[in-house]
Order: sequence, then C-alpha cells, then structure tokens
Amino acid sequence: MNKSEVISRRSALSLLGLAALGLAVPTTVLTVSDAEAQQPAAPTAPMTGTERRQARRTRRVYRRKARRKGREERRELRRTGSEEKK
Repeated sequence: MNKSEVISRRSALSLLGLAALGLAVPTTVLTVSDAEAQQPAAPTAPMTGTERRQARRTRRVYRRKARRKGREERRELRRTGSEEKK
C-alpha cells in the first residue's frame, strides 16, 4: 500500500467538512431577500478634540460619583449591620 492511498482521520473529516460547506453555501447564495439597503445616515460633523475631551471628562465624573455612592452605601451597611448583630 502506498502512503498516498492512506487517508488519515483528520483529512477525512476535513473533506467531509468541505463537502458540507459546499452544500450549504449555494443555498445561502441562492436565497433571495426582499430587504432593501439602508440609506446612509445624514453626515454629522466629527467631534472636535475639545468636545471629545469634555465628553470624556463628563463620563469620568459620572463614574466617580457612582463609585463614591456605592462606597458610602457599603460603608453604611457595614456600620448599621454590625450594630444589629449585637
């Protein structure tokens, strides 16, 4: 038996996978859709560096406030929780 006649499991599985892919692709290509292309949105002016910076700072402030609020709530829970256990 020649080495070229022996087919490994890996090559057999890859051939089966390619065959399955070959059968699946034509059905998706031949499927006709009634969908229309979306119209591009009206072009908006890109943000300037100053606007981006300000937006970044604003988001940072909101995140910081949320962290502080969470910290205060956890601290208060620890303080009141320890008194109830006594």
